[in-house]
Amino acid sequence: MANPGDFKLHATDGLARRGTLATAHGEIQTPIFMPVGTQGTVKSLSPTDLEEMEAQIILGNTYHLYLRPGDDLVARRGGLHKFANWKKPILTDSGGFQVFSLESIRKLSEEGVEFRSYIDGSKHFFSPEKAIDIQHNLGSDIMMVLDECVGYGADYAYTEKSLEMTTRWAKRCRARYPKGSGDQLMFGIVQGGFFKDLRERSLEQLRDIDFEGFAIGGLSVGEGTEEMYDILHHITPLMPTEKPRYLMGVGTPLDILEGVSAGVDMFDCVLPSRNARNGTLFTSVGKINIKKAQYREDDSPLDPNCDCYTCRNFSRAYLRHLYTAKELLSYRLNTYHNLHFYLKLMKEVRNSIEQGCFNKVKAKYEAIYAKPAA
Repeated sequence: MANPGDFKLHATDGLARRGTLATAHGEIQTPIFMPVGTQGTVKSLSPTDLEEMEAQIILGNTYHLYLRPGDDLVARRGGLHKFANWKKPILTDSGGFQVFSLESIRKLSEEGVEFRSYIDGSKHFFSPEKAIDIQHNLGSDIMMVLDECVGYGADYAYTEKSLEMTTRWAKRCRARYPKGSGDQLMFGIVQGGFFKDLRERSLEQLRDIDFEGFAIGGLSVGEGTEEMYDILHHITPLMPTEKPRYLMGVGTPLDILEGVSAGVDMFDCVLPSRNARNGTLFTSVGKINIKKAQYREDDSPLDPNCDCYTCRNFSRAYLRHLYTAKELLSYRLNTYHNLHFYLKLMKEVRNSIEQGCFNKVKAKYEAIYAKPAA
């Protein structure tokens, strides 16, 4: 049986990779999309729903779970897996992105970041060590180092200073939980903004720390698609081939396919679940805006090529009715479908890499999603 952290490549097709990552709660088949469960739940879905759609791993949010209900409380209840009744792997982020997005209510220093709770305004402080301690309490399979996510448009001098601090923080995170301390894995996060030499420097510094995996942070922060893809294709092939590669928070179907083509193994994004709650649904025939009047008397399934619970049982007309009536079931059925679509897409991607035809699959979805939402 593989040990937590073991990563094995089974096939490649160009730079696209098909692999397996072992964790304490099971193996993850890559490339994989990870549904986001910010507060210990993927919004509107139960663990059974996620198991039915073959979700392999979900995310928990360190920042949010620390504030509510508290990582100590979760630890006293046996960790996040037991608390949320999820038996498969969990990845927790470090809170770095939330701190970035709350720029107006935080103060950054070498020691860490002071911020105010969005719940009650109370002051809190995350050091790199505390970010790891919280994730250790949560008991996630994969912990992320604390980093500073630099916004788009930051100049070279600030970006350079930030990445050097992120590296120092990464070393402190690794020192807090040295390799071999237990079954939890730790991933470093490559920063450097939109400067290729800084991205390379960040990666080289992190390689020396020897994490179990490496993530690409600081993308999808306001830049255009071409700029994002340029950095993605530059830095991903330089990352260690023997370690999993994780692209953080980037998640349209086309972005994911582009990431796979660059050699990325793991993805997450709130987009499919958030869009579901807003009535935008991803299908094999393109995006569908279910709130449109054209679906009022449409008795066809949402996606004629989908076998998910939503598409097997309900019409577009009913889904539109639920959405316009603001019924809670709308959130569940829409979210179920969108995440099922994403996970089915990743399964198709894995099979295509094994068969050496990934580019055909990528071209197919590029043609489908080049069209505006129906």
